[in-house]
Amino acid sequence: MTVLYVLLGLVVAALIGAISIYNRLVRNRQMVQEGWSGIDVQLKRRADLIPNLIETVKGYMGHEKGVLEKVTELRAQSLKAGGVGEKGRVEGALGAALGNLFAVAENYPDLKASQNFIQLQQSLGDVEEQIQLSRRYYNGAARNLNILVGSFPSNLVANMFQFTPAEYFEIEDAGDRAVPKVAFG
Repeated sequence: MTVLYVLLGLVVAALIGAISIYNRLVRNRQMVQEGWSGIDVQLKRRADLIPNLIETVKGYMGHEKGVLEKVTELRAQSLKAGGVGEKGRVEGALGAALGNLFAVAENYPDLKASQNFIQLQQSLGDVEEQIQLSRRYYNGAARNLNILVGSFPSNLVANMFQFTPAEYFEIEDAGDRAVPKVAFG
């Protein structure tokens, strides 16, 4: 009889442990989704600023058409990008193209003095900072989920309920890791 109670106690403890692990997995998966939503919102804010920036710059930089077209093309790709990896690759290229645009803008004193251009630069700088913060939050949430999915005994529950590791939001090209230089003034 005592053995039956001990076995029943072990089964109940294992069941409570499995439920606890399952709930932690669900919580971490939700945090990853929340983190991705934060990145997506900031990337959309940046994408919304780009047409205004292009219009402001067009009047001053007529012969720099290639730079403007590259930024516009990458913005369109960014809006269409599906997965985390693809979005990271395109966003890295877009950040580099924006950095190039601001570097070219240095050659146009009238453009640099334009109040509209200065405000757009400041807004873009703020958005870039928010993207970085959102990316760090997302990657931290992805790391926590991935640890749970990969470690014992939570990996047993994760496999049973088909939890998969989250993909990190990374910039693939090491040259793109540099933050675009945004000059204020």
